[in-house]
Amino acid sequence: MPIITSSDLATNIYPEIITEITRTDTTITDRAISAAIQEAKMYLARFDLVQLFGAGAAPPPVSDEYLKSLVKDLACWHLLRLSNVGIDYTAYRTAYEDAISTLKSIMGGQAQPQGWPYADTTAEDTPPGDSISWNSNTKRNNYY
Repeated sequence: MPIITSSDLATNIYPEIITEITRTDTTITDRAISAAIQEAKMYLARFDLVQLFGAGAAPPPVSDEYLKSLVKDLACWHLLRLSNVGIDYTAYRTAYEDAISTLKSIMGGQAQPQGWPYADTTAEDTPPGDSISWNSNTKRNNYY
């Protein structure tokens, strides 16, 4: 089960507009949500993505409404690019750009979301053994 579903988009865009854009094809909405989730994961790689987004059919253990809001903004933009049915593009484009900006701030460390677990990288960062290797280039002898 993904972090958001097509029914969750009703807080950002009216269901009848979604129906008009997708022409009752739910796979279009599912693809927009999938693209939004992938885009958010791209920026949040240092966090434990399984706990934030879930894995397969399992729901995510960490339920964060702000993250859901960001993913909904991304999904709405991916859906609205398909068609314009009386929608103010600038408002949704601004929301999309704000979501990307926020994800970049989180990625860069300027914003620290409360309760988001970091990925466990302790096994990957430590080299095997306890020795330290030290070397340098040979001394150059330049004569002018």
